[in-house]
Amino acid sequence: MSGSYGASGPAACHFAHYFVICGIDTESGLESDELAGENFEQSPLKRTFKSKVLAHYPENVEWNPFDQDAVNMLCMPKGLSFRTQADQRLPQFHSFIITKEDGSRTYGFVHTFYEEVTSPQICSAMQTLYQMHNAEHATPQPTSSSSSSSSMDSLASSLDEADPSSSSASFSSPAVGGYDLSRDTLYVTKALCLITPMPFMHACRQFLSQLHRAVTVVPAPPLPLESYVYNILYEVPLPAPGRTLKFHGVFEPIVCQRPGLGELQLADFPLSEAFSLLGVENLVQVFTCTLLEMQILLFSQDYQRLMTVAEGITTLLFPFQWQHVYVPILPASLFHFLDAPVPYLMGLQSKEDTDCSKLELPQEANLCFVDIDNRYIELPEDFPQFPNKTEFIQELSEVLLSFGISSNMGAPPRTHRSPVSNPCTLSRERKAMALQQLEDDGRNGNLAGEELAVLELLQGNTTLERLQALTKRTGVTVACVDALRARVKSQLTDKPGAQTVAEDEELRNAKLNVQLREVFASRFITMFADYEAFVIQSAPDLETWLTNREQMHNFDKASFLSDQPEPYLPFLSHFIETQMFATFIDNKIMSQWEEKEPLLRVFDARIDKAHLYNVRAPSLRSSSYQRCSVLKESALAIEQRLMKVDHTAIHPHLLDMKIGQGKYEQGFFPKLQADVLNTGTANNNALVCRWFQRTATTQRKQDQHRQQTAHLSLDNNLKERYMQEARSLGKNLRQPKLSDLSPAVIAQTNWKFVEGLLKECRMKTKRMLVEKMGHEAVELGHGEANITGLEENTLIASLCDLLERIWSHGLQVKQGKSALWSHLLLYQAREEKAEQQSHAESPTPHVAERRKSDCCLSMPGLCVTLIQDMRHIQSMSEIKTDVGRARAWIRLSLEKKLLSQHLKRLLSQQALTKNLYKRYAFLRCEEEKEQFLFHLLSLNAVDYFCFTSVFTTIMIPYRVVIIPIKKLSNAMTTSNPWVCVSGELGDSGIMQIPKNVLEMTFDCQNLGKLTTVQLGHDNAGLLAKWLVDCVMVRNEITGHTYRFPCGRWLGKGVDDGSLERVLIGELVVPCGEEDPRRGCYTPPLQRSPSQIRRISITSMSGRGSKPNSAQIQEAVGEAVSNIIKHFHKPEKERGSLTVLLCGENSLVAALEQFFHHGFKSARLFQKTMFIWDFVEKAGASMESADQMGDFQGPLGMTCQSLCHYINAINSTSRSIGKDGKFQLLVCLGTRDYLLPKWLPLLVECPVVQQMYEDTALLRDSSTVSALIRNLETLRDFPITLESSLVKGIDL
Repeated sequence: MSGSYGASGPAACHFAHYFVICGIDTESGLESDELAGENFEQSPLKRTFKSKVLAHYPENVEWNPFDQDAVNMLCMPKGLSFRTQADQRLPQFHSFIITKEDGSRTYGFVHTFYEEVTSPQICSAMQTLYQMHNAEHATPQPTSSSSSSSSMDSLASSLDEADPSSSSASFSSPAVGGYDLSRDTLYVTKALCLITPMPFMHACRQFLSQLHRAVTVVPAPPLPLESYVYNILYEVPLPAPGRTLKFHGVFEPIVCQRPGLGELQLADFPLSEAFSLLGVENLVQVFTCTLLEMQILLFSQDYQRLMTVAEGITTLLFPFQWQHVYVPILPASLFHFLDAPVPYLMGLQSKEDTDCSKLELPQEANLCFVDIDNRYIELPEDFPQFPNKTEFIQELSEVLLSFGISSNMGAPPRTHRSPVSNPCTLSRERKAMALQQLEDDGRNGNLAGEELAVLELLQGNTTLERLQALTKRTGVTVACVDALRARVKSQLTDKPGAQTVAEDEELRNAKLNVQLREVFASRFITMFADYEAFVIQSAPDLETWLTNREQMHNFDKASFLSDQPEPYLPFLSHFIETQMFATFIDNKIMSQWEEKEPLLRVFDARIDKAHLYNVRAPSLRSSSYQRCSVLKESALAIEQRLMKVDHTAIHPHLLDMKIGQGKYEQGFFPKLQADVLNTGTANNNALVCRWFQRTATTQRKQDQHRQQTAHLSLDNNLKERYMQEARSLGKNLRQPKLSDLSPAVIAQTNWKFVEGLLKECRMKTKRMLVEKMGHEAVELGHGEANITGLEENTLIASLCDLLERIWSHGLQVKQGKSALWSHLLLYQAREEKAEQQSHAESPTPHVAERRKSDCCLSMPGLCVTLIQDMRHIQSMSEIKTDVGRARAWIRLSLEKKLLSQHLKRLLSQQALTKNLYKRYAFLRCEEEKEQFLFHLLSLNAVDYFCFTSVFTTIMIPYRVVIIPIKKLSNAMTTSNPWVCVSGELGDSGIMQIPKNVLEMTFDCQNLGKLTTVQLGHDNAGLLAKWLVDCVMVRNEITGHTYRFPCGRWLGKGVDDGSLERVLIGELVVPCGEEDPRRGCYTPPLQRSPSQIRRISITSMSGRGSKPNSAQIQEAVGEAVSNIIKHFHKPEKERGSLTVLLCGENSLVAALEQFFHHGFKSARLFQKTMFIWDFVEKAGASMESADQMGDFQGPLGMTCQSLCHYINAINSTSRSIGKDGKFQLLVCLGTRDYLLPKWLPLLVECPVVQQMYEDTALLRDSSTVSALIRNLETLRDFPITLESSLVKGIDL
């Protein structure tokens, strides 16, 4: 359960706190209930009128003050309902919850019935209303709600509209549901209510039904009604944990049981009904939405259905608790709470003919809508599925089938009626048996000799006449009480196991409830079996922890997720961000200083028990489904407890009332005698409390002994866990205040929502910023990763949800499912209209293609506006809904570092904002709005690729600009150039560049983060040599610009003779003064080898700083280490391996340095020597030696493989140059794990002595051995090469 029960003091021991009567106040007359959605178009009998609390007993309970407005509102959420004799008037039952400020709950159980109106004033007023109504509607028209019906109107139906037969009956009456004072009898609803500290729904339902039956049957019960009410208020205790209690109603005994301290908490609402109403799969989906703290709106004609589904779902959350607004029955006067920009679980009562698709709800972007009556649910977008959902549903279906309930069963009849029997069908034998039980209970002996002596003394007293009437009515005489006691005892002995049908049904429901709950609990025990290992307990004491709570990380989320099976991650990554999970972890941390919260204590005990019998370590990451193993024992515990009554409460008895008191007219439930019901005797309170405390203490000791016995093998530290008692955190839940609905209170409530939204925004942006910056520090080698791509995506999705809730708060009129996108569309329409009218701004001119003669080649400016980004999103056919478009726009703005600026621009149209939002809306609170935009601005400090990485199939326009080195007068080429752009998601294919053009655009499916550019030409014409400085490529939607440095020649007979090069990209940081995104930026993650490094390696004159041997060895080790780290990341977060193989500080770059060390420089007037020249000569030498038989066995095979690879690279049709060929050899050797085998052959080759100095690293055996060991560590990883690297190679 998501609330805590209980209070201290006498009432904590009592079964019920209040008995309440609600109905019509004849003195104040008929008052229209405008808050309940009054519709004057309806006939008066269809309208709702104000009800009042006619009486409540006792007057007040100190520890549970009586909230009259709230109780009245929830007892009769639709107000009073009138009927005539032509309508059906069957009683109905529903329940409700009142949540206090400290999170504790009290439960209300309501029996509603129709009672004849005897007041002439009320009947005359109804007659007058009908005359006025008929005069206004001279032409008879069927009653219906207006066409502009909204969800608030849907609250205006009266109580009988939850029953189709009732409505049909009213229309079939002669007056078409009318009322004629001279002809018709008028009836009005009255409600009897019990308010209890715990949800004993079945017991309360039986008691209220019997109490109502007492005023309708003949003969009347032997005692006045006050006796039965007094008994349940003061003499019936709460069952102790793990015990069963029997008490007596008016006609029949009632039995209820309470789970023990080590069991799942009490849940008396029938889960079988919730599953039957929704179906298993639908209920699991709604349950998942609840776990993820979405907004959940239940919709039904029947109040009890709303309550059953809401309580059923929250019951199944164990060990977690719902932390947000919880109103299973939302009174019409609280309809404005649907505007709450927070997670909620609310129930809305519908009209019989309401079309749920026409409901106008403030926001639906994150709403789970549940139409209970039609078994229809509407889920939010981007909804993660519950782990092992299929197997989970299968197990639940099997449990239901074992009780004869089909998982595909349709919804049962809509109206839930109290079990009212026909008085004529009650046999005299059953009445006599019930009254015998009332006289005495053989196992309890409440009416022993002392009480009988008192009864005998009453003979001859003034009350004798009354007693004689009672005994005559029941066929029992005081003189033969002993004989009756003996007869009852003999009957009990003869039939010890006798049970009524109702008791059998209650036992069946209780067993099914506990088995279904155990299946759900088993899933959480499986998923969170090792959660304790990831709890971070860093504070030395409770005070320090509470002081620094917001700054502390209490749970290692990244490590926890990395430890989970892959299929669980989409759900778990969202769930561990919820408030209910955070509260669960907080409770766990506080348990080291205080007693454990009850749910946590039970959950931890079950996990410890699971660890004892099932060591889970080897299969930790397994996603195989584990079925619940405690179904039989849980059902057996319930059955044994219900079959054995541990205590029978004191019987109802005569009270100290005056003669004449307690009389009532048959068919009318009277006001009771307040003087005898407002206070219980001190003896009763003491007796109840002593019994409750004694049995509770006994049960606690037995539970502790049982737990100690069952866990003798546990460590001493674990034993302490089972000695701790229940505790309550007293969490403040955000609940609507029902008792005061003044404008000031509503305004204060909305102000709290505004403050809450701002705080949530601050916390989310701070979390996103800190986690992202921590991750990027890892890229720089400054720590350990604490955020994964999945977690980052979850945080961004959470931000999207927050923005939707902010834009939904205080809406005047809902425009679409996404309040944010609706606002954006209205802004776009206004801007475009203003642009057309003023013609102040002409369309952006087409940027002509740049020619080689342009004086300054660079990437042209990009048009960046809110409208332009909206158009990008609107052109994406892959997104079908407004909610999806809003989320895509948020992701795009965040990736472009423009989210805060765009939203500021959107809100700058204050006239539009005022038209759309009420005064109290978040977006109209200027100071909070400014802080909100500032928090969003802080996200510009880090780089996100949340749009590029999510929308992977969209078409994106790219712009390419080639920048030659003009200072050397080699910007021109007569050849035919081409380019191919590659990214993490694919490549563009080879595209020809038009002659004399250095800029081009192309459309291509999203390439993701760009990694490489292949640039080349066909060497045609007289000026075929081309010196390129770099290539610039820009994503025209996100604005991300990549620079691919080259700094080398492309042409035959120059440099290394390459006609094409593979360039590695670096993300360009915008640095213009007017760039709105300027601020703090992360360093480039990838880039091509710099021109400086190339010169230092190949320098003929020795100019430049050459690395020494230690630096070279360190570079090799770092390059190998980076590749290993790459494969230890989750697959979706690894990025490009090409960067680590061929980019700056890559493996190829490090090996180039290694092979260049000690390389003999070319002499004057001789050609430049490259590493590939050495490799070719070594290969030729090894080929001739192999032909002469110098290499045998494995060494010969290694020699052949090296020669084969060298020949394949040389014979390729690609003109990649000598450095390109060496790069390719290193990449292929690394991929095929041959590089460590080739090195010894190259070292032993005679060519080494000719081409390397004696001090070269290649001639140092220890250094070479270390290099080989380094490279062998890559054998464990599957290295895949981009197609741009290996294209044209035939091995």
